[in-house]
Amino acid sequence: MNARAAFALLGAVLLALFVVGEVRRRAGPSAAGRRFFRHPPAAWGMFILTFFVAVALAAPWVAPYGPSITLEIVALKNQPPSLLHPLGTDLYSRDVWSRLVYGSRVSLSIGALAMLVAVTVGAVVGAVAGYVRRWVDTALMRLVDVGLAVPRIFLLLMAIALWEHLPLALLVLLIGLTGWFGTSRLVRAEVLTLRERDFVAAARAAGAGGPRIIFRHVLPNVAAPIIVSAALGIGNVMLLEAGLSFLGLGVPPPMPSWGNMIADGAAQLATAPWTTVFPGVAIALVVMALNAVGDALRDAFDPRRATA
Repeated sequence: MNARAAFALLGAVLLALFVVGEVRRRAGPSAAGRRFFRHPPAAWGMFILTFFVAVALAAPWVAPYGPSITLEIVALKNQPPSLLHPLGTDLYSRDVWSRLVYGSRVSLSIGALAMLVAVTVGAVVGAVAGYVRRWVDTALMRLVDVGLAVPRIFLLLMAIALWEHLPLALLVLLIGLTGWFGTSRLVRAEVLTLRERDFVAAARAAGAGGPRIIFRHVLPNVAAPIIVSAALGIGNVMLLEAGLSFLGLGVPPPMPSWGNMIADGAAQLATAPWTTVFPGVAIALVVMALNAVGDALRDAFDPRRATA
């Protein structure tokens, strides 16, 4: 690893520490902030997530090589970790650290964007079902029941079978459109309680239409459970993408993702374990960090602990 990459990596660590400290300083005095930081893993989760996001954004400076550059196909094949290659090299003499850094861009982006699609669709469907009620609610909830009954991986495999080479943008869209069912149920339950509140009745009396009431008055009041659902769901999406990439159905090579990095090194697990262990550890760290932050957010937004 060259000096530029080392300084950039140190900068990512310092940035992550600064972000955690600032969030603790600003949110700590509030009741929600105290409930959030009451979970010891929450601060570590924030640090890990901020670090990986910073590394992904600064990939050209943090990674000493390009993600698909083969260095010396014979001499540097499956080399163990060293000072020059901190995480070793893979079967094609590519630097594992560089591919891990650029792979974080792909894996984190797929997780965030697919969850954004799922949360958006689920929030709209749940809000419409909970506010309109009657046959609309019945029809939408039966659709949700069908979506929850059919395994998600089965839906994805059927969709992927229709394309020989699935574009990355379409993969993100498919993952998002098969993951909104749980969010819609959560939002519907919240909307059913909100639709009878005074502020909704006042907006209705003032002549506001259904769409305006839903998007202007109802959905902003269910933002907290939506945020928690998104935080917990990104990790599941990343695991799903990693599984698809491991099967050769996700991110197409040579573009690196943590899933296809594990697949590339699976055959050399006994002789070159670093090619699969390090991306697997990265996935585990990010998923555990997301779960820790999601659990802490759930307690922070819990109205039953508002007086804590």
